[in-house]
Amino acid sequence: MRYAKNILETIGNTPLVQLNSVTKEIDALVLAKVETFNPGNSIKDRMALKMIEDAEADGRLKPGGTIIEGTSGNTGMGLALAAIIKGYQCIFVISDKQSKEKMDILRAVGAEVIVCPTNVEPEDPRSYYSVSKRLGEETPNSWYVNQYDNPSNAITHYEQTGPEIWEQTDGKITHLVVGVGTGGTISGTAKYLKEQNPNIKIWGIDTYGSVFKKYHETGIFDENEIYPYITEGIGEDILPKNVDFSVIDGFTKVTDKDAAVYTRKIALEEGIFVGNSAGSAIKGMLQLKENFKKDDVVVVIFHDHGSRYVGKMFNDDWMRERGFLDEEITTAADLIKSHLDKDLITVQTEELVSHAIERMREFKISQIPVRDVNGLVGSVDESALLHRYIEDKNIADTPIKNVMGAMYPVVQLNASIDAVSKLITKENQAVMVDLGNGKHHIITKHDIINAI
Repeated sequence: MRYAKNILETIGNTPLVQLNSVTKEIDALVLAKVETFNPGNSIKDRMALKMIEDAEADGRLKPGGTIIEGTSGNTGMGLALAAIIKGYQCIFVISDKQSKEKMDILRAVGAEVIVCPTNVEPEDPRSYYSVSKRLGEETPNSWYVNQYDNPSNAITHYEQTGPEIWEQTDGKITHLVVGVGTGGTISGTAKYLKEQNPNIKIWGIDTYGSVFKKYHETGIFDENEIYPYITEGIGEDILPKNVDFSVIDGFTKVTDKDAAVYTRKIALEEGIFVGNSAGSAIKGMLQLKENFKKDDVVVVIFHDHGSRYVGKMFNDDWMRERGFLDEEITTAADLIKSHLDKDLITVQTEELVSHAIERMREFKISQIPVRDVNGLVGSVDESALLHRYIEDKNIADTPIKNVMGAMYPVVQLNASIDAVSKLITKENQAVMVDLGNGKHHIITKHDIINAI
């Protein structure tokens, strides 16, 4: 009989799958190392188990201990699976930009999950780096994993991923394309492959908002390059010790939109349901296509599963809200499509200014149409209210009819986006769309910007 004694014995030996559609512009054989076949559905299962076993061996992790780590979700999943089998507790610190699916999955496998803000400096006590490190210091009988600087991370891929790729390609691999986050995957795999054949080229995929590409090219850690980005799993605002720049031949950066669009393309065109970093890797590979020749064998690593992103890249509304959905937007009807199901927020002429302000705050909007029993009659917006407040501190108790401006222009559903755009000016913050039967919807500057 053939069976695994526990789920951890199923880690590794993932398949190489030829890509045929999303890479048709590339004149080479392109093979995807599909790491979703690991039990935790990501490549991080490999190094999670290795880091635990090494920590057990040297006494850093003791029986009944608590594993603590800052994670984007996938490493946490791998650690949690190993912890279940080996009898440990887990506390994971995750940034709020990560998908809800990742957080829910970690809780489903028994981990305690602490969510921290993304848009803070790494040294900030609220950052997920700082919080996880502090918990490691404060929690009795705990072990702080620190995948960014833990050498077992890269060693895993030197011992496993690199040899697997070399064997599966019969030593014919010429290029490796990998998204870079903690750096363990690209560094360990590249080290092994270059020992077999130093002519193999290693390409790292970076994202805008991350420091890797410029640092590799110039040796400069440019803090001006650091800003929030949507892409998950790759890029950093620090330089992890696991990133060995000496074995990386070059980087290319991929935008958030391209990463999301190509994540969906992989599923639709190849039937492979993988995550956000895979989309980045494919788009990055296309940006590098001039480097590949007909007889080359290019291997790209698909790190994790698409199920982690069902509420994000695979959700039309999420994509549309960020302007990532490639839709033709030509009319007023197209502009309001993403929020047509939401009620039009209005204020009555006899309500007080304080009511309008509260509504703006509650619904996070900057302008509100005003109506009376006969229909729409005017408008109020936050800038006008601010100016009135400067003139009169008691304006909150003033009826809306005394401060409202002119009614927003009204257009039909088939009005062109150019015609709508021209109606939005400094004095006029929105446009109303006539839906028929006395119903209207609103188009704001935000809608126009999203359509660009």
